[in-house]
Amino acid sequence: MFNAFERTVAKRYLLSRKSDRFTSVIAIFSFLGIMLGVATLIIVMSVMGGFRQELLGRILGLNGHMGVFAAERGNLRDFDAVAAAVRRVPGVVSATPIVEGQVLLTAEGGGASGGLARGIRPEDLRAREIIAGNIRAGSLDQFGGDDAIAIGTRLAFRMGISVGDRLTLVSPQGRATVIGTIPRLRAYRVVALFEVGMNEYDSSYVFLPLSAAQTYFQTGPDAATQVEVFVADPTRVRAVNREIRAAVPSGIRILDWQDANSSFFAAVQVERNVMFLILTLIIIVAAFNIISSLIMLVKDKGRDIAVLRTMGATRGAIMRIFLLCGASIGAIGTLMGFAVGVLFCLNIESIRQFIQMLSGTELFSPEVYFLTRLPAVLNWAEVAQVVALALALALLATIYPSWRAARTDPVEMLRNE
Repeated sequence: MFNAFERTVAKRYLLSRKSDRFTSVIAIFSFLGIMLGVATLIIVMSVMGGFRQELLGRILGLNGHMGVFAAERGNLRDFDAVAAAVRRVPGVVSATPIVEGQVLLTAEGGGASGGLARGIRPEDLRAREIIAGNIRAGSLDQFGGDDAIAIGTRLAFRMGISVGDRLTLVSPQGRATVIGTIPRLRAYRVVALFEVGMNEYDSSYVFLPLSAAQTYFQTGPDAATQVEVFVADPTRVRAVNREIRAAVPSGIRILDWQDANSSFFAAVQVERNVMFLILTLIIIVAAFNIISSLIMLVKDKGRDIAVLRTMGATRGAIMRIFLLCGASIGAIGTLMGFAVGVLFCLNIESIRQFIQMLSGTELFSPEVYFLTRLPAVLNWAEVAQVVALALALALLATIYPSWRAARTDPVEMLRNE
């Protein structure tokens, strides 16, 4: 498309002499604008995509893709039969009976915190990788009987307890006596500390053996609060929902993750789309800089253009020379921005730790952002979209100045000189 003559002239125009240094400075700023715009867009979209994926993975990894409840907001009777029926539905990976309730957590040192106690069979908890694969102290081998509890590391730190200490659960649903309602109290021995990486879970969730939870919450041995269901493909949860309704007896209620977290994930998606539009403006501003630099280059090289035309260069050749100048700035800036963005995303957690060490402040507090580390997931289709967008804007920015250069009248230009 570009012959050797056009490439040579474009290179000489881009690498201007000292007398043309101002034009080169503008071209450098255009290059930096494109590079920073592409890098920023890749980094922000990757971080937001990683944030959504981490939240989705941790929320669904701990809470399941859907829950089967009793229709009347009571306890689910004959839960083993319901769980067996659910497991036979195609696409269902597991169905786990759960007993859960809000409690007040207290320790001997005087600490107190609200939490959610969940009763689960020991074998089911050991099969849940998000917990079993993130044990930081103790062991799930001792998780069983009526005197065991597993808690998160942040809760243990806040309460000042460790493995072997006792944690007291206080239920707001006490038992009625002649002197009034007395809260239910029960102390359990901490056998394991887990850390799933999400502040809400690590600081407020505790796990009891199912039989112990049934005794504590007084549900009876034949009742659970829900059957927690995991499916093979979370995006097809609605289709599996319909099949489960047809497979289990009537009188149940099913709540899937899309219903339970729809507003939250919709807000994350809207924020992601808005950030994409806002950061695209950086690339557009850089494209306007390319237009400015090329227009100044055309004005500066007016005499050279006239000489080239009188020597036989066609209008097409002149247009291609300036197209190559602008496209080179855009293409090199885009490729450099791509490299910077990808390298930053691959090392983002190390960079965060380094900045924290230099500044002495905590970036992205887990209490605010839910996660204990900064995630970044490179979506290569999205990265390709950003690169293509930057190249297209850079190419469009070169068309008008190049057309103006090709329309230069050599006679008029030489007469004015």
